[in-house]
Amino acid sequence: GLLSILRKLKSAPDQEVRILLLGLDNAGKTTLLKQLASEDISHITPTQVSTALAPDAPRSLRPAWELAELLEEEKLSCVPVLIFANKQDLLTAAPASEIAEGLNLHTIRDRVWQIQSCSALTGEGVQVRLQEDLATWQHDS
Repeated sequence: GLLSILRKLKSAPDQEVRILLLGLDNAGKTTLLKQLASEDISHITPTQVSTALAPDAPRSLRPAWELAELLEEEKLSCVPVLIFANKQDLLTAAPASEIAEGLNLHTIRDRVWQIQSCSALTGEGVQVRLQEDLATWQHDS
């Protein structure tokens, strides 16, 4: 899983690995992390993380605003971005293309980015994509 990939990348002393995971309430962040770490997801306690960013913005616009703010951070300059379009196992899930449009991903020009449809609950689209992207990004750097 993710931990073995990170351990492999960390074994190279000149290779720095940082992961930032963001998402709305009930977006599946904890489930996704547990899937990536190959941990049991059957007993997940809901977590609550509040944000002070754009409190007056409509809930649906906050992710795009927060992503734009993060991508302007100097420490994240040129860092690849992998967006998981989670909960694709639900009929009401927005497709990855719609999420990409809503996040204005097409305007990102200074880094590699990818959006991946997935279901953290079933694990579909999670492990393979991350392994492929980390391998590619490590090779390109």
